[in-house]
Amino acid sequence: MDVRQMIESITREVLQSMKIPQEKKPKWLFIFCDSTAHEPFADQFIALQNHGICHDLLFLDGETSSWLGMHRIECGGAGKIIATDEYAPAPLELPKEYDGIVIPEIDLDNAARVAAGLKGTIKAEVIFSALVLGKPVLVGEDVPGIKRSDRRCLKTLTLPLPYQKLFLRHVNDMKELGIEFAAQKELAASIIRKSRAIRQAAELAIPLPDAAGMQPADAKLITADWVQSQSDFPDSALVLRQGAIVSPLALDLLKEKGVKVHYVR
Repeated sequence: MDVRQMIESITREVLQSMKIPQEKKPKWLFIFCDSTAHEPFADQFIALQNHGICHDLLFLDGETSSWLGMHRIECGGAGKIIATDEYAPAPLELPKEYDGIVIPEIDLDNAARVAAGLKGTIKAEVIFSALVLGKPVLVGEDVPGIKRSDRRCLKTLTLPLPYQKLFLRHVNDMKELGIEFAAQKELAASIIRKSRAIRQAAELAIPLPDAAGMQPADAKLITADWVQSQSDFPDSALVLRQGAIVSPLALDLLKEKGVKVHYVR
């Protein structure tokens, strides 16, 4: 081996060994109805990037098939799952790799499946898996409940009133399952808040036995004004339920008071 090549090889190995491990960034999965449905969300993707949040896009080309990058993912219904190539994950496996799932638009069929605990479509299986794994699921709330393909085929934008009522009932059932809804234009902001809360919970979480007898605060958003309004913090601790958000100013104020923040389920 040439001396220069040997020195270059040794230098490269030394530099690689000196690499500082980077903090893992949160990553969310967006599931879109087709390959053009993501275009109105370009600005929101920029906002996520600016806040250090990664995302992947999953495009559906049918109820039981979709594309994630170059990999085709298929599900053949309840009890039958097919990954068409060796590198493509099954729908149930997808949420394992993400901090949360985002479905900007859901329709009557998928809402009914999710509310009833049924599978058989990509969206239904991914949502089921995410909820079982305790991953957050965020769904657009300002949607008509009728598929994009059905709107184009039937030349209509809304469901008939009886179907609208049925869709709303399914939406309420989905909320009871723990699925969160937000306006489509606010999805990025919701992801940023949720990712911040998840990071805070991971940094400050304490084992549940250690929190025995400690009553979590009812507030979902802790602000500086809220902190100042509290006369006392027992044991110099503030216990919050997972999902509660502490503003940066409130966190600084709590540190000044010597109050530690803990999260419990």
